[in-house]
Amino acid sequence: MPAPTKETFARLATLVAIDAADQRPTRDITEVFTGRTLATIPVGTADDARAAVDRARVAQRLWSRRSPAQRAEVFFRYHDLVLAHRDALMDMAQAETGKSRASALEEVLDIAMTARYYASTGPKTLKSRRVPGMIPGATKTQVHYQPKGVVGVISPWNYPMTLAVSDAVAALMAGNAVVLKPDSQTPYCALACVELLYRAGLPRDLFAVVPGPGSVVGTELVETTDYLMFTGSTATGKHLAEQAGRRLIGYSAELGGKNPMIVTAGADLGKVADAATRACFSNSGQLCISIERIYVEQAVADEFTRVLGKRVQAMKLGAGYGFGVEMGSMISKSQLETVTHHVEDAVAKGATVVAGGTARPDLGPLFFEPTLLTGVTEDMECAAGETFGPLVSIYPVTDVEDAIARANDTAYGLNASVWAGSEAEGEAIARRLRAGTVNVNEGYAPAWGSTAAPMGGMGDSGVGRRHGADGLLKYTEPQTVATQRVTGMAGPAWMPPKAWAKALPVAIKALSYVPGR
Repeated sequence: MPAPTKETFARLATLVAIDAADQRPTRDITEVFTGRTLATIPVGTADDARAAVDRARVAQRLWSRRSPAQRAEVFFRYHDLVLAHRDALMDMAQAETGKSRASALEEVLDIAMTARYYASTGPKTLKSRRVPGMIPGATKTQVHYQPKGVVGVISPWNYPMTLAVSDAVAALMAGNAVVLKPDSQTPYCALACVELLYRAGLPRDLFAVVPGPGSVVGTELVETTDYLMFTGSTATGKHLAEQAGRRLIGYSAELGGKNPMIVTAGADLGKVADAATRACFSNSGQLCISIERIYVEQAVADEFTRVLGKRVQAMKLGAGYGFGVEMGSMISKSQLETVTHHVEDAVAKGATVVAGGTARPDLGPLFFEPTLLTGVTEDMECAAGETFGPLVSIYPVTDVEDAIARANDTAYGLNASVWAGSEAEGEAIARRLRAGTVNVNEGYAPAWGSTAAPMGGMGDSGVGRRHGADGLLKYTEPQTVATQRVTGMAGPAWMPPKAWAKALPVAIKALSYVPGR
């Protein structure tokens, strides 16, 4: 299967929310496997972003008048379209990122699952609800969920489809409009997904895509939208949080991670090793929730290192638009340089390379072998700093208590993996870890794919959650409407104020009664 055609790129380019008549700079979009230029994309400006937000506000007012059930129909159709066009979407994801076919499939399936989840559950979650009033019978109290307005989404390059569109689906389901700034390296991934949303019946102005620099387009979105969703580095996330805070707008972010795996002496080491190749090296390790630290009980550390090292050495690395390759390319020269530097720094300070450790220019300009290290110490840059590439280190520990303490010894708290002799033991360990998601007997997929459960980070790994009811309601403003009936708060006209003042405490005490307390 080849890369997407020139005709495909030309068609998608017409969907950017930029006046095509303008003379403006463009950016080359390259095929990561080879480095050849595939297309160009116009570079948006602050004016483009502002104009898109203005159009989105008009479209949002009409969209919010549709019932949640009517909005859901669009996303049911979108689910079907995504699955029907999955091959073309995977082609685009691989072309712009260099990831393997299996990693590209993860993106496509996540988009479809998220769309169907919110289409199925959104109407019920957003339904107005009655809650107990101040004075039963005399006070009727309801809670409604109003959309925020226009949501700005700033998405990254590593999962440029799901992190651009899945977050947007929840915002749209809640009645908002969306203006998206995709990463400059992967704009056509977003456009390919958005094209199918338009075909599913979503008004075009309701979801605008404005490519351009984060310092320009991203900054304008923070200054003009009503809520911001960001996925990316912790440093950038903190900067955007400050900007959002000054405007008092809502903000949600999934940021970096230095995710641990714990392997106890009772675990099946063969199963752990096989799963660890997915947990550590999916998308060439360029995944916020991938594993970079493995803590193994001392009694089995040598054996596990041998088994995992052999499995990593056998991984199939290469380019191509078909299945069969386990790990693809890295996306950019800067990412390749980071991994190279982390490996060289560790080796220079005494670490041992068990598997990998070398760039592979024979396969393509940005390939690096999946790499496993031992003997990593705190003075090495890869010990605490996020590599965000195909590099993982094994650390022997004295016991489970030591493993838990070391796993939690980080500013991050995004994802973790636990392998033990039984599910009960694994789950008990998992509950003691400071991470937004913990996977027992896998690396990251079960928690990520459980779209009904919240997903996000603790500490420097972010704020807010995606997925589940939390991921939908964060895009709303809860509104309380309380209607006083029968009598006003001053009491019935026939009752003296003193008598009313005595009656109120009695009523409150009766209403506060809890059996057994």
